[in-house]
Amino acid sequence: MTDTVLLTGATGFIGQYVLKELKKLDIKIFCLCRNKRDHLQDKAVNWVELDIHNLPDTDLFEYVGKPDVLIHLAWGGLPHYKSLHHFEKELPSHYAFLKRLVESGLSNLTIAGTCFEYGLKHGPLRENIEVNPNTPYGFAKDSLRRMLEFLKQHYEFNLTWCRIFYVYGEGQPESSIFGQIKAATQKGNKVFNMSEGEQIRDYLPVEMLSRYIVKLALLKSDVGVVNVCSGRPVSIRRLVKTWIKENHWNIDLNPGYYPYPDYEPLAFWGDKTKLDNLVKGDSHG
Repeated sequence: MTDTVLLTGATGFIGQYVLKELKKLDIKIFCLCRNKRDHLQDKAVNWVELDIHNLPDTDLFEYVGKPDVLIHLAWGGLPHYKSLHHFEKELPSHYAFLKRLVESGLSNLTIAGTCFEYGLKHGPLRENIEVNPNTPYGFAKDSLRRMLEFLKQHYEFNLTWCRIFYVYGEGQPESSIFGQIKAATQKGNKVFNMSEGEQIRDYLPVEMLSRYIVKLALLKSDVGVVNVCSGRPVSIRRLVKTWIKENHWNIDLNPGYYPYPDYEPLAFWGDKTKLDNLVKGDSHG
């Protein structure tokens, strides 16, 4: 029997790649959007007009196509990680949306979390360590996860919480470091200003991230928290130099121009043991 998947955030950077992955499979796809007319050409997808912050007074599960699986990527206000709106506006709206779906029949949820839930922790991060988010964004995401865990005491459903680390790829917003250096190159800049670049991070190509998310979602299992990451620590300076070489960009680096962000530890990356056990036979290279 063909699965039905509901995707939110389908027009975002990661969402567009997840949608491409879903289209490769024999499944029925529903996507939420603000304006259905913008997507009339896409016949492979059933587009549903819905604003998560203004839910209709109807059977929401039926309204969105009675999906077997939800992949929930939508979240507003990024990359403003310190904005209070993450828990003042996003958190209550997204919880209400997810609760309404669960109450009316949704049994499998796969939701985008963030490595910002860990807070200022250094080194390799495992899913079972205690989190201590230090930004409103990380706090709101972790709070949503905890609220859903309480909801599971009242309704039976599977929850996969994808704790996403750093991502890069074509189409990424200019606010990202990949987007910034690409834009600088396209403008003909000879120098790219950046921090010292010694901070250690965990970066995954968006194509690989999307494959992981889809595979995890279609397990239809109660996975809980799983790091979706490369598991490979790399310095930002080294990563940027790799991008320059791979894309044949003609630009020099000016490290030390900007200070390090105060909301991130200097060195952290994901432990992907759990991910590898769940998604066997798939790795990024």
